Amino acid sequence: MARSRAAYEYTDAEDKSMRLGFLLIAAGLLSLLGLGCCWLRPALQERGGGASANCTVLAVRQLGERFACTFSCGAACRGTARYPCLQVLVRTSRSSAPALLHEDERQLRTNPKCSYIPPCARDDQENSENVTYKQKYWKEKVGSQPFTCYFNQHLRPDDVMLKRTHDETVLLHCFLWPVVTFLVGVLIVVLTLCAKSLAVRAEAIKKKKH
Repeated sequence: MARSRAAYEYTDAEDKSMRLGFLLIAAGLLSLLGLGCCWLRPALQERGGGASANCTVLAVRQLGERFACTFSCGAACRGTARYPCLQVLVRTSRSSAPALLHEDERQLRTNPKCSYIPPCARDDQENSENVTYKQKYWKEKVGSQPFTCYFNQHLRPDDVMLKRTHDETVLLHCFLWPVVTFLVGVLIVVLTLCAKSLAVRAEAIKKKKH
């Protein structure tokens, strides 16, 4: 009986493999739960609530107001510079009312008054040149040509986005890696159990022969 009981006990390596497998299973499930509640669900709601449309530029202008941005010039070097506010007013194919164009949802949250935030440079003149270049782009290169934009008529009827913050690739990775972690944990546990079962059977066959 003592030998039979010892045959079913896990070795240190098998015990560590089982613990690792259960840890990966728990991590995968908790990651799915956390991402689903805190990030994936709001992202899907944002995508579900938004719609695509064709946008046409109505006006491109710079406001007299300037906004502050923070630049970095080294590990312990930071400062504040200013950039002019560029507004691109568009009309969508879903509505005749003018709307303010933004790069994406992140830019809209950072500065809802402007359509473009340049990379913050130390020199205010360089920031102004970047904004002026963007202004010429919308006036001369885009002009009256229609382009795809995204909007949410219920949450932000006066704003449209040039691109979505949460695209299909981000959502795929958000769902994929927790699932892969969970499956790897299940695979480790199953392989450990199978290896242990085969070892026990081999030991039983060996005893019968002797």
